[in-house]
Amino acid sequence: MTRTYWAAGTAVLLALLFAVAATVASASGGDGGDGSRTSSRAPGLYSPDAGFARDMAVHHQQAVEMSFIVRDRTKDEPVRSLAYDIANTQANQRGMLLGWLDLWGLPKVVADEPPMSWMGSADQHAGHDMAGHDMGGHDMAGHDMGGATAKPGALMPGMATKEELAQLGAAEGRDAEVLYLQLMTDHHKGGVAMARGCAAQCETPAERALAQGMVEAQQSELTLMADMLKQRGAAPRG
Repeated sequence: MTRTYWAAGTAVLLALLFAVAATVASASGGDGGDGSRTSSRAPGLYSPDAGFARDMAVHHQQAVEMSFIVRDRTKDEPVRSLAYDIANTQANQRGMLLGWLDLWGLPKVVADEPPMSWMGSADQHAGHDMAGHDMGGHDMAGHDMGGATAKPGALMPGMATKEELAQLGAAEGRDAEVLYLQLMTDHHKGGVAMARGCAAQCETPAERALAQGMVEAQQSELTLMADMLKQRGAAPRG
């Protein structure tokens, strides 16, 4: 478990360092870190780059919230340490995503943009700019999320509902640990699917690098959390 946890932490650190370096290169018009030149044109309002930044910022915020909740509901040091690292890492990544939106001159919230709409095809992205484009209902059906779907009452795949957050806030000790690990496992699975989408579709090299780093780090943490649940006589949900 220690080796897995170390690997997860290392992947997160390398992803953040690479993304910061790539962001500097992007700002100076240099190489994006993957051999390609970055474009001087900022991503569009409904581009995968902007959509991922907005959605993942929201997704990350809930992970930070859940991690702070469990920190105060258990004295178990491994869980508290994991929660601290997740909160710290995802808060930093969230800051980078919101910073890119500011750099691109784009809003952090778009009223007519359903969650995950950027995960569609290139034709769907272009369709955002077409007159009469129907965005009603915020229906996520048809978006390729690698099998991840949003549960009733949740904004995006993997996100907990208000009721689940309240349940976590009321739990203590082992019950809080198990519920946190189960909720964060679901959260990471949704996050990995989103990050893979950006790694495949986003055009900004720095953002693609960050997304790929998220995939690798969160997959390592999924393995770690499965081990921690097993130690507590529990298992991931679903």
